[in-house]
Amino acid sequence: MKKFLSSAIIGLMDKKIVLKSIRQLIVIIAASLIMAININTFVSTGGLFPGGATGLTLLIQRSFAKFLNVSVPYTPLNLAINAVPVYIGFRFIGKKFTGSSLLVIALSSVLTDLLPSYVITYDTLLISIFGGIINGFAISMCLRNDTTTGGTDFISIFISQKTGRDSFNAILGMNVVILVVAGLLFGWDKALYSIIFQFATTQVEHVMYRNYQQVTLLIITKIPDEICEMIYSETDHGGTIIDGIGSHEKNDRKIVYSVIGASEQDSMIKKIKQVDPNAFCNAIRTEKIAGKFYLHPHS
Repeated sequence: MKKFLSSAIIGLMDKKIVLKSIRQLIVIIAASLIMAININTFVSTGGLFPGGATGLTLLIQRSFAKFLNVSVPYTPLNLAINAVPVYIGFRFIGKKFTGSSLLVIALSSVLTDLLPSYVITYDTLLISIFGGIINGFAISMCLRNDTTTGGTDFISIFISQKTGRDSFNAILGMNVVILVVAGLLFGWDKALYSIIFQFATTQVEHVMYRNYQQVTLLIITKIPDEICEMIYSETDHGGTIIDGIGSHEKNDRKIVYSVIGASEQDSMIKKIKQVDPNAFCNAIRTEKIAGKFYLHPHS
């Protein structure tokens, strides 16, 4: 019987891994297609520079075309620029994570070269806003499925893992160098609109991908031990039990204090209510933590 149960559990786990891999492959293809279309429509029409490896690739590509009258394919140039970030990914983040990210880089690059350019609008402000939103959406799709679009995403994740804090806004600052060069070579209007594009991208990422953001849970419950055990088993985060008194009925209460990842918030509150339907939960955004905080590593 034990052997049968073990085989069944292993089979379910294998099935779950296969389904996750299929979902990740679908996301990789969809995100790569979205990014390539975005580059060949909004980005190309507006003459924008998205920042990161993509922005640097376009900057070099357009510089060769303008000053040397040489057409450089997007794919080999983008792969070469991503070489260092990919090394950082393999060395410090995770081989499987970096491998899937390399697939995104290669596929989006090839599709950018193959797909035709298409003009949706010539309004540069609209291009900057909606192009940035689409770009942020594609990047977030990848990040939420344990992969990335490469470039500065690797650097951002590496910094976030080291500091335990969301660093996407810091990456926005790193892109200033690319924008300054782009402004000097192609006009400051392109650089300024590119800032709007990058800001829109960053804010979408900040909303959709919350792995390096934290929330504090304050849970009033009569069964604190069960709540703490469930939180630890689901998130690997601990909790602190605090004594309290209800102000109205003057009854003794227990408060569970725990800090978890923001992306785990909704599922945790749902599970807390399953363990104790009468629990009162308050989730508070955490700006900064000091001390040990477990971060799930990328495989």
